[in-house]
Formats: sequence, C-alpha cells, structure tokens
Amino acid sequence: MSDSFKIMLVDDQQMANFINKKLIEITQLATDVVDYTLPEKALVELEEHQPDIIFLDLNMPKISGWEFLDSLTQSHNTTKVVIVTSSTSELDKQKAQNYIQVVDFLIKPLTKNTMLSLKSKLRSAS
Repeated sequence: MSDSFKIMLVDDQQMANFINKKLIEITQLATDVVDYTLPEKALVELEEHQPDIIFLDLNMPKISGWEFLDSLTQSHNTTKVVIVTSSTSELDKQKAQNYIQVVDFLIKPLTKNTMLSLKSKLRSAS
C-alpha cells in the first residue's frame, strides 16, 4: 500500500463528511476521497471505488454502521474500516473488535492530531 490512501466516508451528516474531508486533506492522509450520506448507496458503489479505508459512522437511519459492517462481512469484503462515532459506549468499542475489518474506533469530532495519529498507525500496519 502506498503512502496515500483511497478513502470512503460514510456518514449521514453532510457536515461531518465535510469536516473529515478537510482534515484528510490537511493531514495528506489520502489522495482520493469519496463521501456518502446514504450508507446503502455507499455499499452499492463500494466495488466501483475500491477504497483502502472506509470511515464509518455507527448511528445512521435505514442502515446503521453495524449493518454496514455485517454486509461487508457477508460479502467477504476485507476493506479496512475506521469507525467514527459520537458514541463513547464501551459496549460499542468491544463490539467493534468482533469485526476483522475494523482497524480503529475514533470519537467525533475528529481533530488534526487524531488524523495524524491514525495516519502513522495505518502506515505501520501496511
């Protein structure tokens, strides 16, 4: 995997996607970013984009982040997932560890430091 990643943002809040996209640009975490406010559309277009990493919100209408992860698991998709949530629940953190795709669990709002720390973590893992 190269130094820069291809990222897909999946969050029903357009503002969260906007902020995260800016942080990704500032920290040069990715060269290519696509964002979705509809998780069901993101799932359909996943193959087309083939991201290295998906930034996934947990609390969304229609399809929750957990259902999105279940869908990835069922289709044997091993794309790395970074959960980005406002949930500080320990249960959510523990549940996230049951998914092999999940590489990190971040609490909103993300900051430049959070992104830089994630960037070094992803670099050392690749």
